[in-house]
Amino acid sequence: MMILGVTGPTGAGKTTLLREIEARDGCVLDLDAVYHELLVTSPELIAALDHRFPGTVREGVLDRPALGKIVFADETAMKDLNAITGTCILAETERRLAAAEDAGRTLAAIDAINLLETDLVSRCRYTIAVVAPVEDRVRRIMARDGISEAYARLRISAQQPAEYFSARCDITLVNDSPDKAEFARRCSGLLEEILTLERNDAT
Repeated sequence: MMILGVTGPTGAGKTTLLREIEARDGCVLDLDAVYHELLVTSPELIAALDHRFPGTVREGVLDRPALGKIVFADETAMKDLNAITGTCILAETERRLAAAEDAGRTLAAIDAINLLETDLVSRCRYTIAVVAPVEDRVRRIMARDGISEAYARLRISAQQPAEYFSARCDITLVNDSPDKAEFARRCSGLLEEILTLERNDAT
């Protein structure tokens, strides 16, 4: 099974590429979604968080605002949080990838903004950075999340710039298309190129 790593800053258009992967029966794993599912389904994760951050778990449920107040004010605490969650997310992602391969899937994608900082990057046949002009991203985030322009720019400024992702990925996909349909066609074309290359390499 070929695994693609998809990353890039918010508002760039990763979802469009991921939908094209799903249209080819690809298994898409959103690591942020995996993490939030584990907060509900993994007693081991909750116990580890409760042990490291006492008072943030109440009756088996993580108080995310309480945890946020701790980790955003303490760099060491944030590193510890990432280590705890990273271990659990890695194990669950590997389990889901194995299940997808056992089910006969030939294509999968790992979607994570911090993919390049995780061990999962080594599992990817290709890493793809989806980037876009800042002004386009501001407009998309405002429309998508119903937030102000000032807050959209604040969120963008808190993330790595497009150049960070482009310099570290195998492929860069720039979303400067006038509409989603055009960008979807470009995503489809890129995937077809990758799949054709993979088929040729296998022969």
